[in-house]
Amino acid sequence: MELIRIQKIIADSGYCSRRRAEQLIADGEVKLNGHPVKLGDKADPRNDLITVCGEKISAEPNTLRYIKLYKPRGYVTTMSDELGRKSVTELLGGIDERVYPIGRLDKNSEGLLLLTNDGSLANDIMHPKKHISKTYRVTVAEKVTEDMINRLMAGVEIEENVVTAPCVVTVKTNDAERTVLEFVIYEGKNRQIRRMCEAVGLTVKRLRRTSVGGVKLGMLRPGTYADLTEQELRTLRSAVGSSSSPNRKKGGKHR
Repeated sequence: MELIRIQKIIADSGYCSRRRAEQLIADGEVKLNGHPVKLGDKADPRNDLITVCGEKISAEPNTLRYIKLYKPRGYVTTMSDELGRKSVTELLGGIDERVYPIGRLDKNSEGLLLLTNDGSLANDIMHPKKHISKTYRVTVAEKVTEDMINRLMAGVEIEENVVTAPCVVTVKTNDAERTVLEFVIYEGKNRQIRRMCEAVGLTVKRLRRTSVGGVKLGMLRPGTYADLTEQELRTLRSAVGSSSSPNRKKGGKHR
């Protein structure tokens, strides 16, 4: 059998995303037949023993699960938190598969969070070169000027030598005491929307993600989730340019 990069084997097993697998390899948490591995190492998933943090990685075909969750404010998107904060995993009752978030929303933000055990798709969505669209509804405390909008759309410096890519910003309401904006961005820097607003003198009061790659939050309520429909999955795969995948488990809406 052709040898496969170990981070791909881990991601395809549903243990975590490929990016997370690469970090685990770099941290020395991955072993091949009892020996630590390094990035770039390959293995035969059916005949070699691969462990992550002491847990054996299965080579059996993975039942794929694709979920959208309305993450409420106050929850972190890590699978576990050493500080004891509430994690989105607490909202996933009834899911047998080990799914993990595709990207993140910070603790004080809310809205659409996609989760899956499809490592290849997760890697594609998070890859910077794919330029997957993400839409946010953002309430700021101040009245927004045309100059602010133009600066945000053109790209602003959010830290030394780090400038955001051009994006689309639309004013939904613009009152004396608050403004509601819609951002459509095509990258995913850490706390990007908040840092963009800070760069032009705006204070974010509420931030809600409403869409990722054409998949919309829809009628989900905070803390609830649903399996992606076939159409939503096709939309997402079209956004990253990948084909449909077998072994998918179907489901419905959950509270």
